[in-house]
Amino acid sequence: MSTMSSWSAQYYAKLKAYFPTCPTKEFRAHRQKVLTVGWSADGKKLASGSADQTARVYVNPERTTSRDAIELKAHTGDVDQLCWDPTHPDRLATASLDSSIMIWDVRVDRSRTHPYVRKVPTAGENINLCWSPDGKNIAVGNKEDVVAFIDPRGGSDARREKKYIWHSIKSDVEINEISWNQAGDLFYMTTGQGTVKILEFPSFNHVLDLSAHTANIYCVEFDPKGRYFATGGADALICLWDIEELVCMRTFGKLEWPIRTISFSYDGELIASGSEDRIIDISAVESGETIHTIQCSAATNSVAWHPGRHILAYAGDDVGRDYKTSEGNLRVFGLPAAT
Repeated sequence: MSTMSSWSAQYYAKLKAYFPTCPTKEFRAHRQKVLTVGWSADGKKLASGSADQTARVYVNPERTTSRDAIELKAHTGDVDQLCWDPTHPDRLATASLDSSIMIWDVRVDRSRTHPYVRKVPTAGENINLCWSPDGKNIAVGNKEDVVAFIDPRGGSDARREKKYIWHSIKSDVEINEISWNQAGDLFYMTTGQGTVKILEFPSFNHVLDLSAHTANIYCVEFDPKGRYFATGGADALICLWDIEELVCMRTFGKLEWPIRTISFSYDGELIASGSEDRIIDISAVESGETIHTIQCSAATNSVAWHPGRHILAYAGDDVGRDYKTSEGNLRVFGLPAAT
């Protein structure tokens, strides 16, 4: 990677001065810990999924409160993952340990309790979820290392019955986080062997097993500018990869515990990461330098940058004063006060 430009140096210096002035807004909406957070494609909605078996959506988080959240209540197990349709700002998918995924339309409804648009039964307890860039496919992974590919519109089988799962992969190694690349023509699966399995899509032809870490890889994230992808592992490292050459450009080693979650900022200049460390690290992609550190009271489960601003949503294993009861908090760093 080339030496950081003077523009980048000035840009990072401005962010270093700006972030310490940023407030953090807290939402107390769930009864148990929050496991996953994510922004809609237009950045106007923020969603959270929880061990209390619900998801919640906050419309215009700058102005809304916890009481205003839209509750999505239909799962009978932990909501481990959620993702928004990248082509539709009101469509959300949730994956649960109850062996189902649900697709929701979250357009405002006077009832505030939204029925799901579609429920798709799956083969096991679901722990990973992603939506293809063109919005035409959803992939869900379960604890048995099966990844199922779902057409959210539904197709027909030989008996003309509605069918949503059109392909499945059973892996012989542990599969963790999954994702399409931005072009949607490659599918990435991180493994318990420290590798990233890369497949062509939709043919599923094997491309490469990329040796990326010395231990389990828990997360993978793509730079929105299309230059890099990042992996986070049990070795407490984040590796930044050139997306074309598949060469590791640098590592980030600011955290001491296994990396649970990573997220690129909208401009691709920052990467946020969380683990069991009681901090969230925000580092410069081009230099590896820490730009800001967010202090946390517990381990972090999920971080997500806003798709158009330097605003970071995050959640973790917060507990109450008795050190036992989960608080179910969601926090948003850098959110301006409503005027």
